[in-house]
Amino acid sequence: MADLSQIREHMEIIGADGVHLGTVDKVEGERIKLTKADSGVAHEGHHHYIPSGLIAEVEGDKVRLSANGDVAAGLFEEEESGQPIG
Repeated sequence: MADLSQIREHMEIIGADGVHLGTVDKVEGERIKLTKADSGVAHEGHHHYIPSGLIAEVEGDKVRLSANGDVAAGLFEEEESGQPIG
């Protein structure tokens, strides 16, 4: 598992394929909270979370996930429920 202490506000979240998925708001427990502005049109207005198990590496100002963008986006968790949205 990646070292969550390396993750900072405003880092870019990218899939294994390099696709932009969001921007870090902050780390909460074992999840990364994304900024509301980067939640996508269909889910605008609330935060999404990325489980730490999806993090492959933290390099420079990017957090790379172990799944491609389309797969990873379906595994994001909703702010309220903590359940995957995909």
